[in-house]
Amino acid sequence: MAAKDFYQVLGVSDSASQDEIKKAYRKLAKQYHPDANPSNTGAAERFKEISEAHSTLSDPEKRKQYDQMRRYGAFDGLRQRPASAGARRGGGPGMGAEDAQGFDFGDLGGLGDIFSSMFGRGRRSGGEEAEGDTLEAVVEVPFRVAMMGGKIPVTLPVTETCPTCSGSGGAPGATFSTCPECQGRGTISFGQGSFAVSRPCPQCRGRGKIPSEKCLTCRGAGEARAERKIVITVPSGTETGSRVLLRGQGQPSRPGGASGDLVITFQVQPDRFFRREGLDIVADVPINLAQATLGTRLRVRTLDGKKVLLRIPPGTQPGRKFRIKGQGIEKNGRKGDQLVGIQVTVPDKLTPEQEDLMKKFAESAGLPH
Repeated sequence: MAAKDFYQVLGVSDSASQDEIKKAYRKLAKQYHPDANPSNTGAAERFKEISEAHSTLSDPEKRKQYDQMRRYGAFDGLRQRPASAGARRGGGPGMGAEDAQGFDFGDLGGLGDIFSSMFGRGRRSGGEEAEGDTLEAVVEVPFRVAMMGGKIPVTLPVTETCPTCSGSGGAPGATFSTCPECQGRGTISFGQGSFAVSRPCPQCRGRGKIPSEKCLTCRGAGEARAERKIVITVPSGTETGSRVLLRGQGQPSRPGGASGDLVITFQVQPDRFFRREGLDIVADVPINLAQATLGTRLRVRTLDGKKVLLRIPPGTQPGRKFRIKGQGIEKNGRKGDQLVGIQVTVPDKLTPEQEDLMKKFAESAGLPH
């Protein structure tokens, strides 16, 4: 998770006046307020970012502290090296998003609030370890499952504790010595003047010890890429873009640590026969000219796989729709119907005998030809 530049969040320069900051906040808050965007799931998060930025930049003392941290370059690493979900790397004088995970922001007083809001994680007050990263995945769902609801298996790529070294980073049988970089503390500090921040040691990855031989599976990281298989419940009436939040199914904060959340975005696959209109299911059925003229009976397939006998009356016109009650989508205590659209097909070719009969029919019915 990359650091948030509060000036960029509000779309103002770092020399903006308080009036400019207030004006930008009011404009964005009105645009992204959740009440004005009931169907936009991202608006609430955007509104939260805008509020956090305004809370800091509208307070002269907090803004002064924030500007001081920006001048010290405390966030350069975050802006230059955003991490993917679950990734953790070390090295460099700046902090990567993964490094913020190990910070105890509570010791920084007012600065801690600013750090926590920008990093979005770290250690919470009271020493409670924060959750890991939130994973996001797009999952394709068959049309019928999306409309009727059901369960589908999903395979997710995740970073988990290395099964070979159990997170120690050392090869089997390796010995461990005190890390020369952090002297066994697991953290190092950087800063200028009276301002200093601790972060996990990049050499030992916060463990405080260095193995004599790195694990060949994870190359000393203590983590390895793996695939996690889970079963997801798809609510009935799911639409493309619908999202569900699964608590504790995301990326662990560290090997063996607390897991973040998993956000699933559904992508509904089209069906060759059915389509959706609100809570109704629509299916087009072809009939020939004789059936449309004389009437007929059809067995029409419904969403649940069953077939319903449908009477087509004589003189049915192309495009007419027939309603099958209760065979639509059930959602929020309501249930739609199935609409059967009639498509009349005309033969491409007629035999001379058929053509003669058609002309006689047209003449007797007074139809031009």
